[in-house]
Amino acid sequence: MIKITFPDQSIREFQAGVTGMDIAKCLSNSLAKKVLAAEVNGEIWEATRPIHMDCSLKLLTWDDKNGKAAFWHSSAHILAEAVQFYYPEAKFTIGPSIENGFYYDIDFGDQSFTADDIPKIEKKMIELAAQDNAFKLYPISKAEALEYYRKKNNAYKIELIENLQDGDITFCDQGSFTDLCRGGHVPSTGYIKAIKLLNVAGAYWRGDEKNKQLTRIYGISFPQQKMLDEYLAMLEEAKKRDHRKLGQELGLFTFSQKVGKGLPLWLPKGADLRERLERFMRDAQKKAGYQQVVTPHIGSKSLYETSGHWEKYGKDSFQPIHTPEEDELFMLKPMNCPHHCEIYKAEPRSYKDLPLRLAEFGTVYRYEQSGELHGLTRVRGFTQDDAHIFCRADQVKEEFVKVIDLVLYVFKSLNFHDFTAQVSLRDKENKAKYIGSEENWERAEREIQEAAKERGLKTIVEYGEAAFYGPKLDFMVKDALGRSWQLGTIQVDYNLPERFELEYTGSDNQKHRPVMIHRAPFGSLERFIAVLTEHCAGNFPLWLAPIQVAVLPISDKFNDYAKKVVDLLKNNEIRTLFDDRSEKIGKKIRDSEVMKIPFMLVVGEKEETQEVVSVREHGKGDLGIMSRDEFVTLMKQRIANMLN
Repeated sequence: MIKITFPDQSIREFQAGVTGMDIAKCLSNSLAKKVLAAEVNGEIWEATRPIHMDCSLKLLTWDDKNGKAAFWHSSAHILAEAVQFYYPEAKFTIGPSIENGFYYDIDFGDQSFTADDIPKIEKKMIELAAQDNAFKLYPISKAEALEYYRKKNNAYKIELIENLQDGDITFCDQGSFTDLCRGGHVPSTGYIKAIKLLNVAGAYWRGDEKNKQLTRIYGISFPQQKMLDEYLAMLEEAKKRDHRKLGQELGLFTFSQKVGKGLPLWLPKGADLRERLERFMRDAQKKAGYQQVVTPHIGSKSLYETSGHWEKYGKDSFQPIHTPEEDELFMLKPMNCPHHCEIYKAEPRSYKDLPLRLAEFGTVYRYEQSGELHGLTRVRGFTQDDAHIFCRADQVKEEFVKVIDLVLYVFKSLNFHDFTAQVSLRDKENKAKYIGSEENWERAEREIQEAAKERGLKTIVEYGEAAFYGPKLDFMVKDALGRSWQLGTIQVDYNLPERFELEYTGSDNQKHRPVMIHRAPFGSLERFIAVLTEHCAGNFPLWLAPIQVAVLPISDKFNDYAKKVVDLLKNNEIRTLFDDRSEKIGKKIRDSEVMKIPFMLVVGEKEETQEVVSVREHGKGDLGIMSRDEFVTLMKQRIANMLN
């Protein structure tokens, strides 16, 4: 008999060799129909795979992230089988699940594969899925695995196998296809009812530009056709909301090949929007006791060697900057935290000085490969709303709660209401890979969870997702289309204070190490603005909108009165566009709607005579006649409600 521990920590005994599906049937037939795979001691297994040892078990359905991962990884196998049918000489490399769907990287050799070939592959995938072939995972010796792929002349799989230990290698069969695979599939291809191949792209083997470029085929699949239809409708809406498209239409930002790939240029309206976000955060941080600092865009290589960032980001960094001095090297900074550690260290610190909260809108630089760049979401230079809190161990929970409050204030002010907080803790089984004392880890993990509970956050706990230097809390936000983004993170760090030998004098007159909390509610300003733009489809919250009001005179003879309205609004710090073009009022209104200006004030003879304005709200139409002062009051109340 073996003992199975379930997610609720209940324990039941089963006969050795039982499968996850067997257990599901024991619990509930309706549950068994939903089970896609099993999570055994944190690993994704086939639900049909026998279990021979005591373990923790979670039965995975479509509602679980890892359930989707098994479903989409299985779909990648079907994609490969379909490609093999039409291109028997193709060489397969890797085919993982991704956040939404799956892909397979394939070397087609002398043959070409384009988007025009997608329909026949997609049709074949649907045919293969309907055959309901079982996914059969089995062990194979390293020698046999190498021999199999030598016969297929597949150097990619051989390279992967050579880096594996004999005894840890498994193959998976389904239908006429065999693949090197460590497992994690649905029971059979019949579970996959709806398939759509989305696009074709190039990808270097192992992400290295020095290697051969492969063909990457992306796809998505679902257990029901209705779910696929809804997803495709969402993609169409996402195209309309694409921040690259809206950014151009609204005049927010641009890119220039001469300036360089992945380096955004902020246009006046975008720069204003960005500046307002910065001012919003600076004001909130000032109230919360943060002190603003400024650090250089570069630092000596030795600084990042001390922090460990050279080891971690060296390959993804721009090449070091050489100076006329021999052996003097600088780097574009990949992180702000080493600089902040040096600011902390610039003078002696006492326990009375803590917590010390240092904040900076610091621009950092990382070399992203050209193929990975995407609008504002993946760039080579970006600005973080970075802050580092240096505190005593007994202050961690209180500081954590305060940062959570700041993150929640940001989300409320920007209409992000659907989010989950991911508590990232140590791996239960392998604690050796983490630094810091057991006592500090246990306290920090406990206090993070208590802080999240105290603030009523909807949380999920992920073991093994902590950074090696400490646990963390990541905010996973869903946008208006239901897509999930990580916005905002809070991390506890025992590593940098140790590496930089940071100290404070305690009440016992002894030297102690501070604990360091990293936090960034926006994360990257560039990425945050991209997500926000798509979330609100360019209809920014009133307090943030580049232009809040357009004043539209019906004809030129009412321009003088319209100018009085404009002056009143500007004197009340309301961002206003005066549209004095000699155009018909209908066109002015349409143009203002396209520019997504929240309010339009139409003025003509009646408005001038009565000293009022006719108010229109973007997307809603007429709100009626108001006095000028009434409208100003309305604006101020709306903005106050958003920011309080």
